[in-house]
Order: sequence, then structure tokens, then C-alpha cells
Amino acid sequence: TPDATAETSVGTYELHPTSEPEDLTEAEQMELKSELIKLEAEIFTLRQALAAKERRCGELKRKLGLTALVGLRQNLSKSWHDVQISNAYMKQKTSAALSTVGSAICRKLGDMKKSATFRSFEANPKEVDP
Repeated sequence: TPDATAETSVGTYELHPTSEPEDLTEAEQMELKSELIKLEAEIFTLRQALAAKERRCGELKRKLGLTALVGLRQNLSKSWHDVQISNAYMKQKTSAALSTVGSAICRKLGDMKKSATFRSFEANPKEVDP
């Protein structure tokens, strides 16, 4: 794949694939690049719109007498709540995954103990010469 540079309203990217690209025709590559440029332009526009809305929100809060400290306290409270929920979720998910892995290991060990090879070792232990 030849090196190329795609300039968009969001940034400049040099195309250096980190993995093998799919087998695409030149027309498919051009179509995907065009779609990428359009999406990046939309993202840029949405960021600008969001920034304008955040500025307006700040103006309204100032006019209503809501201080930055109140907003900061609310944001910190919400963030802490989100972290607690996330950690609880991850602990639950991790616990379930470990339980599943543990069950699978126990099942495999049980199968091994039932195997003829294991039983033959168990029945005829041989000493190993040093």
C-alpha cells in the first residue's frame, strides 16, 4: 500500500496500516476514504456545536447564580457514582469469569483423573533414577 496523506477538518493522518488491510479494490478504498473524510467532518461539526451549547449553558448558569463550585461538586459526585457502578460491574463480571474458568479447570482435571494414562501412573508409580 503506498504512503498517502489524508487531510480532513479534524486532522492529518499518514496512512501506515498497523495490520494487514483487507483486500479492497481501488474504488472501494476511495469510497472508504471518502466516507472517513465525511465522518470526520461531521465529528468536527458536532464538537463545534457541543462547545457552543456548553458556552450557552455556562452563561445561563451564571445568570441564574449557579456557581462553578456547585457544578464542580455535582460533577464530582456524578463521576464518583459512575466509578462505583463501574467497579461493581467489573467485579461482578470478573467474579463470573473466574468462576467459569475455575469450573472448566476442575472439569478438565476430573477428566484427566479418569483417563487410562493417569490411572496407570497412579497404579504403577515408578521411581526415577537420579
